[in-house]
Amino acid sequence: MTPRLAAIHRHPIKGIGRERLAAVDLIAGAPMPGDRAWALLHENAPQRDGWQARRNFLVVASGPDLARIEAEGLGPITLHHPARPDLTFDPAGESSRLADWVRPIWPADRPAPTRLVKAPPQGMGDNGEPQVAILNLASLRALSQKIGRPLDIERFRGNLIVDDLPPWGEFDWIGRQIRIGAVTLDVTDPIGRCRATEASPETGTRDANVLRTLDDGWGHQNFGVYATVNVAGRLAVGDGVQE
Repeated sequence: MTPRLAAIHRHPIKGIGRERLAAVDLIAGAPMPGDRAWALLHENAPQRDGWQARRNFLVVASGPDLARIEAEGLGPITLHHPARPDLTFDPAGESSRLADWVRPIWPADRPAPTRLVKAPPQGMGDNGEPQVAILNLASLRALSQKIGRPLDIERFRGNLIVDDLPPWGEFDWIGRQIRIGAVTLDVTDPIGRCRATEASPETGTRDANVLRTLDDGWGHQNFGVYATVNVAGRLAVGDGVQE
């Protein structure tokens, strides 16, 4: 079968919420528009703008209940969590509303949230590069089988979710160019994973040792690949993937 784009995910605030899209327009040399466009600093981080390492922000690796948040829009942004009332706010001017909203689902022994910072042009991705993250559902199924139960792809907070590819076939793309719909991407690196993958998007609890399972099964802790947009264009769910 021809590989295809099965889903598109965007995360307007780093570590806080995910949004499912039917289509998106990608820009050459840039991250997905609106993805990780903002990030919420905690009180122990330098209170400055610009890209910072993920340890300075509220992220799922430190607060697993954040995994249950869903998002809509870019400005205003609406957030949903089963234990909180919905929040609609302007990220450019109402960061205190987000800090207050997220505090009850953030661990009390962790540094408290302070303010939102706007991402620089390369976005606020973990690697500091203007890239998108591609995930493979066949690799997820292989990992789920190894771990003994189904896992949700949303644990891995990717952007472009592909299917009808062999398990781990995305790693064969590294150093090569692929095309999805009208968009051409240069695949550059595997994505090394962290404890965020332990958190269930359904329960907000740590319920799977993904890192150990990856190590035991395949000798690495990678899931998905980074890619740079080379030729801009529109992507839609169902588009074919070509090498």
